[in-house]
Formats: sequence, C-alpha cells, structure tokens
Amino acid sequence: MSRDLYKILGVSRTATADEIRKAYRQKAKTLHPDLHPDDKDKADQFKEVSAAFEILGDEENRGKYDRGEIDSDGNPTGFAGAGPGGAGGGFRGGYGAYDDFARGGSFQGDAFEDILSGMFGGQRRRPGPQKGADLRYRVDISFEDAVQGAKRQMTMGDGKALNVSIPAGIETGQTLRLKSQGQQSRTGGPPGDALLEVYVRPSNIWTRDGSDLRMNVPVSLKTAVLGGTVDVKTPGGVVTLKVPEGSNTGTVLRLRGKGVQFKDKPGHLYARLEIVLEDPKDPGLREWAGKG
Repeated sequence: MSRDLYKILGVSRTATADEIRKAYRQKAKTLHPDLHPDDKDKADQFKEVSAAFEILGDEENRGKYDRGEIDSDGNPTGFAGAGPGGAGGGFRGGYGAYDDFARGGSFQGDAFEDILSGMFGGQRRRPGPQKGADLRYRVDISFEDAVQGAKRQMTMGDGKALNVSIPAGIETGQTLRLKSQGQQSRTGGPPGDALLEVYVRPSNIWTRDGSDLRMNVPVSLKTAVLGGTVDVKTPGGVVTLKVPEGSNTGTVLRLRGKGVQFKDKPGHLYARLEIVLEDPKDPGLREWAGKG
C-alpha cells in the first residue's frame, strides 16, 4: 500500500523545508532506539520517519515525489504525473537516514547531530581525543607484601618497569590499576592505564584467614612445662612470644595486631603450639619418663 510521507512526518504538503526538518527532529528524538531498547514498534517507526525525511528533506527528491516520479520508498515509478504511490524494493533500502546513522555517518548535513544534541545536553557531539588502550599484566607478589603492603618496582613482561603500591590485604585475582601507565593515545588524548592482575605466592609458614594469620610454633618440652618465651617470625619481623606454664600441643596463643595490616583494623596472628623434643634419646629424659 502507498504511504503518505507527509502524514508520516505530520506535516502538510505545503510545509516549508524548515517545518519538515523540525517535525523530523521532534519525531526522531521521541522514537530514537537508544531511548527504547528492545522496542521493535518504536524502532520501526523511527525507520519510517527517517525514510520519509530522506525523501522530503531533500529538495530534489521531494520534487520527484510530489510529481509522482518516485514512490514513497524512493523507487522510480516510470512516468510523471501519476502522484505518489506504488511499492517497491527500497530507495537505499527504504531506511537511508537510519542506515547512515547506523554506519556512523550523517544525513542532510547535521540533521542527526541536531537530534543527538537534544538527547545529550544541547551540544553537538564531535569526535575528540580518545584515551589510549589499557595494558594488562599478571604479577606475582610475596605473601608478606600482600599482608603488610609495600611499594615495589616491577618489570613487566614487555620490559616496562612500573612503580607499584601494593595495598595490605590484597588477594589473588584482584587487579591493581595504575593510572596513565598504559598505551599512549594516537589522537592526543590521555594515555591508558596498566591493569595488574595479582597472584599472591603462598607461604610455607603462615596461612591467611580473612584478616588473621595462623601458624604452628614449635616449643620445647621444658618451655611448655615450665613456661618461657620463644621467638616467632611474623610477616613484619621476629617477635617474642610468651608461653604460659603448663602449655600443651594445640594451645593457641594470639599475637595482637600481627595479622593483615589493614589501616582501620589490623588482624591478629594466632600461633598454635607444637611440643617438640630437643633430643628424644636424652638419658635424663628417658629416666624421667620411666620414673613417671
């Protein structure tokens, strides 16, 4: 069936070029697919008004349409004077303005720029400097650095050296973002960022439990029975642990604030005592055991 392009745009046949342009902008703003995602009806209406404007918005094509030389789809009718009508395969697919927009082009000068200016704050969007690409790396860090936090210079796989601030408490799988350490922009924009995916090497001394650390601490039988002290290695250095008299294997002692060094609330280190015999074949020990 023949379509009346003037009715589609909501204007009279005597409308001026400015009136046609204004009517198109208003309808396109209302029906634009970006405002109605997944709404097929609105998308079809947008295509229809775009196709209508492609003909009526062009003085030469409008004249041909008014004289009946092309139909509402922009197809030649084969003769003049018959008036608008007919159907066909499509003048540039029937959706020329829409197709131009989808390809990133423009139609009729700055028509689509005017539409977008109404949708995005009243200013035309012009291509500008683009940010450079981000670069991704995988980095290994020590258990101690993950617990304590640190500043390190790391050499990436591509040879680039980066100064990295490692926050206390970081875990395997998390990503550090280093601003402006990625690729340079080719269009004069800011450089991209470096994204460092972290892998924390496990420790053979400590295990992590949230903000806390756990470890086993060997103590002599004498220290366990009579009490005493033992040096304990923590991620922040060696500290002295007081062992109460009469302790046994499995006793857990807490070193306050020696766990993960979160700024607001550092975790604790829990030391599980394990009694070890300094010399299991010591005659005195064997004699004591026999008397017991």
